Amino acid sequence: MTPYIAIAFAVVLSACAQAPSDVSRSGIFDPYERQNRKVHRFNRNLDKALVKPASTVYGTILPTEIQDSVAHFSENLSLPGQVINNVLQGDVAGAGNNTARFLVNTVLGIGGMFDVASDFGMPIEKTGFGETLHVWGAKEGAYTELPFFGPSTQRDTAGIIVDIVLDPVALALPRPEKYITTGAYVAARFGQRHKYTATVDSILYESADSYAQARTLYLQNRRYELSGKDDETDLEAYDDPYDDF
Repeated sequence: MTPYIAIAFAVVLSACAQAPSDVSRSGIFDPYERQNRKVHRFNRNLDKALVKPASTVYGTILPTEIQDSVAHFSENLSLPGQVINNVLQGDVAGAGNNTARFLVNTVLGIGGMFDVASDFGMPIEKTGFGETLHVWGAKEGAYTELPFFGPSTQRDTAGIIVDIVLDPVALALPRPEKYITTGAYVAARFGQRHKYTATVDSILYESADSYAQARTLYLQNRRYELSGKDDETDLEAYDDPYDDF
């Protein structure tokens, strides 16, 4: 899929997001709940059988310092793509900050394994193509739970596709080096799953309805993140374990 096709596909997909004609009183538009619940069961079973055990081994065997270095390395690899999204959103300050952060951590942080930039007052300006579509006026659309990725919306699903297909680091690296980004991402997610195991377990295995709980937390957190750019919602912010996991 070429870059232009990927972007065009995402824009069309987000533009086709259904208008929330049947939004519940809680502000949730979930017309595909039956299918979403099936995917949620798959994700829950996958977590129980593979992700949680693997993250426990990962978090137990590796020292915290190494886990932090892997997380920093993965985050640093994501910065070029975030800079592109900063530019597409017209966020010049964010683009400058993330560019400087990438250069500092790559050079002084040994390829990004150490977060030197934060010590210099350059925190990461997290963003993605889902937020770019939001800035461009695309509606949230229906709630969607994706295999492996978890809670999302039609707009953010389109954003995920573009972020993966057009990842500048993966596109620039030859095989097999390009798979470093995927490996670092997966390893970092194992570290996050281990770090927030109590929170994730409380949602997936201790709540009366894990699907509804995860859906509410995701939507409230995501809408709060974007609330500075429009008045799509005024829901209160909640800590969302899926923000890192």
